[in-house]
Amino acid sequence: MSDSSQFVLGADLTGQPVAQAMRLANRHGLVAGATGTGKTVTLQHLAEVFSDAGVAVFAADVKGDLCGLGAVGNLQGKVAERIAGMPWLGYRAQAYPVTLWDIHGQSGHPLRTTLSEMGPLLLGNLLELNDSQQAALYAAFKVADREGLLLLDIKDLKALLGHLKDNPEVLGEDSALMTSGSSQALLRRLATLEQQGAEALFGEPALQLQDILQPAADGRGRIHLLDASRLVHEAPKVYATFLLWLLAELFEQLPERGDADKPVLALFFDEAHLLFNGTPKALQDRLEQVVRLIRSKGVGVYFVTQSPSDLPDDVLAQLGLRIQHGLRAFTAKEQKSLRAVADGFRSNPAFDTLSVLTDLGIGEALVGTLQDKGTPAMVQRVLIAPPQSRIGPLSEAERAALIAASPLVGRYDKPIDRESAYEILMARKGGAPVTPQAQAPAEESLADKAGEFLQSAAGQAIKSAVRQAANQFGRQLVRGLMGSLLGSKRK
Repeated sequence: MSDSSQFVLGADLTGQPVAQAMRLANRHGLVAGATGTGKTVTLQHLAEVFSDAGVAVFAADVKGDLCGLGAVGNLQGKVAERIAGMPWLGYRAQAYPVTLWDIHGQSGHPLRTTLSEMGPLLLGNLLELNDSQQAALYAAFKVADREGLLLLDIKDLKALLGHLKDNPEVLGEDSALMTSGSSQALLRRLATLEQQGAEALFGEPALQLQDILQPAADGRGRIHLLDASRLVHEAPKVYATFLLWLLAELFEQLPERGDADKPVLALFFDEAHLLFNGTPKALQDRLEQVVRLIRSKGVGVYFVTQSPSDLPDDVLAQLGLRIQHGLRAFTAKEQKSLRAVADGFRSNPAFDTLSVLTDLGIGEALVGTLQDKGTPAMVQRVLIAPPQSRIGPLSEAERAALIAASPLVGRYDKPIDRESAYEILMARKGGAPVTPQAQAPAEESLADKAGEFLQSAAGQAIKSAVRQAANQFGRQLVRGLMGSLLGSKRK
């Protein structure tokens, strides 16, 4: 396409390209606008720009049509008209290297993490616990750390809570935190989580970040898409908590990079307001801190939402690139919000920013970039460049073919269940732990058989254990930032 050192967004009203240096892409960004103004297509173009520059991308496919990145685009109609006005773009219809993910393993590779890796603060946010219930969860994780009990999936945590109920003395000085009421409340919340099908998120093999960062064979960055079309509506807390966990893991595991010519990963958080709705202040404060610090790890975070007011002011202040599609203002409150959006840009004497906000057409946006020194440039009215891949979803057959051709086939598809808290505690009670069974037939859904896991092969268990041991020190650091157990270690 264009020079990979430049982050090309589109053309201004004179037909000249509007771009930002790729080395500033880790300064984060915002894509906002009312429904139907072109946010998804803009996101698709940005993903392509990063991929062409060799930068990995992870994005949530909330509406189910972002997966068109995996198919060749069609140069016709409005797309052809816009391309004609951007001859310098070097448009070439092409498909991009896409990997599909799905927490339930139905429309992509299964996506998992473990309870131990998620930690008590994020898990408490997922379960929507009050202060006393959160304190009880902290106490349970503390015992798990002290006694070497791995918490991999929900049955491990249930077994631990039962163990603490029968043996309250193991809590020591924290015994007052684990009341009968708080224990029962935790079990009820876990049961609700299972009813939502969210137990499929927890287990092994857990997502390994190196698989996200691995480039495609042709050197382009691989684009990873999480199918969230059902998840964001049926279990929005699961969606938001997974993205928060991913951000924390990246901060923990990636090394410091300082100033580099491009980021290693671009994260797109669609429906970004879900990350902050109902989030405890302690977690929100730490999230803001991680967003501020993670850019030194070479990660650019891009929030996609309807209005900038959906994000906390402290987060907005950290966003260098701002792409604002059209907004509508019918009430006094909306008009006040509109003025706040206009004031967030560096004004341009060529036009009135406030007036233009409500006059933007589909695929048009007000864009605020960063100059080479990192200072905001004047806002520009921009025609966003169309994507080179297909605008619209893949068919079921195309999606299946993409999954079958993925370099990760076989790596995550079969769940495993090594010895963890459940097996250890059952053995202590003198009972026989349930032996993991063979995987259910392919026609049965993962959600229906989430409790039945394949026994881990020795190599998989060793690999997972080595990975967790190697990350112990870094995990302490990030959990300090994310508010988890201070000074404790995950095994």
